[in-house]
Amino acid sequence: MPFFRKSAPSDPLAVTMAAVKLGDRFLAVGMRDTALIAALAAKSGLTGRACAVDADEARVKAGAAAIEREGALVDAVHAPWGLLPYDDESFDVAVVGGVLMTLAAQARALAASGVHRVLRPGGRVVVIEPAQRGGLVGALLNRQQADPDYITSGGAVATLTQAGFAAVRQLAEHQGQIFIEGIKKGA
Repeated sequence: MPFFRKSAPSDPLAVTMAAVKLGDRFLAVGMRDTALIAALAAKSGLTGRACAVDADEARVKAGAAAIEREGALVDAVHAPWGLLPYDDESFDVAVVGGVLMTLAAQARALAASGVHRVLRPGGRVVVIEPAQRGGLVGALLNRQQADPDYITSGGAVATLTQAGFAAVRQLAEHQGQIFIEGIKKGA
């Protein structure tokens, strides 16, 4: 009989960085990482609200099924990035996963503004995307993943700042991912 109980595995870094808490109203923008969305939805619990949106209808259907298999409750919808189908100030936390870097400048600005609109004052946005890699191989991978204008214009930090977020900063870069946070200013 063991004397010590085996500890539960710690949350992945992306879950920790998002800091979704029990009762939070959480929005996932982009349904590329369904395991992360399911983990964050579980954090908000039954007293919170978990929603996910993606502009790709097939990704919404497949993502909703995958999230359900993980045992999480998420309201998944299909909508254009700039026209999020939610009321103003509906969410406490928004996680934008790998979306901004793939959009053209105008669509990127609309998407960031849409996220800003649906967050409550004091709400947080966390952008999670692949970190830019150096060298020849990195340059080839970066060119395939991101709009070159996005990289040269300041990436997620510049995009969030232009959308009206305050205290925009890079939280971390770890294992090929970068985490950027912004806060919606209070009323």
